Amino acid sequence: MLVTKHHGLGNDFLIVLANEHCAIPSITALPELARAMCDRRLGIGADGLIVGYPCEGADLQMVLHNADGSRAEMSGNGIRCLAQAEVMRRGEISDLRIDTDGGMRDIRVEASVPGIVQASVDMGAMGQGPGVVPEILEDSRVVRAATGDLGNPHLVIQADLETIDVVEDGAGFESHYVAGLNVEFISARRDASDSLDLVVWERGAGVTAACGTGAVAAAVRANEWGLVGSKVTVHMPGGQAVVEVGEVAILTGPSQFIAAITWGEEPDWGTNE
Repeated sequence: MLVTKHHGLGNDFLIVLANEHCAIPSITALPELARAMCDRRLGIGADGLIVGYPCEGADLQMVLHNADGSRAEMSGNGIRCLAQAEVMRRGEISDLRIDTDGGMRDIRVEASVPGIVQASVDMGAMGQGPGVVPEILEDSRVVRAATGDLGNPHLVIQADLETIDVVEDGAGFESHYVAGLNVEFISARRDASDSLDLVVWERGAGVTAACGTGAVAAAVRANEWGLVGSKVTVHMPGGQAVVEVGEVAILTGPSQFIAAITWGEEPDWGTNE
């Protein structure tokens, strides 16, 4: 099975494009496959596995499983990686429509440098999310907090990031929600207007270098709180993405191709002659 590995700002994904030349295990087998492939010691290693299936009414259907095998509705970084894999397969840059568990998404793909594309994703309008539990608001480090839904759920917390332990606090705040959610800790940048610093705890993956949907959720809520304007640069450990806040949110950022890998088959080494 041919797998390509990509990353969006350090948030890395394994991509499989299902077609007549690539038979993959059934959807019911994907959680176990994701756990095996995403293991960073015993597998290839990644934050998630994405399978792109043929889809009526769209270029692809995106099915995403986190590294722990759980299914996720949407990933802003992951969908850019899937888009890059598809334009590589086609051999030409083209705009794409991809159906996700969080709804239909339109992606504009532009060539950047060899191995890297820039992609802008119509992320739709953000919903309200599951609500903030009182225990979170009682934490003295929390300046304000709000939830949001972009097909997947988010909790955005404004705080002094120097006081935050992303692993302990991210897991702790997520534990208040039975279904889990992504937790974004943000602060407005002092050295630049319309800019945020963000660190994230992702449901099913833990700490990641960046989160595309999290960047959108953070930008929308920060805009509502008066911290930033309508075009927001979100700085994350893996790099920066730009979010345009409006009736729908547009997320723009890179995807970088890392490698093509054959999974589950021994290589044919040939001869040295």
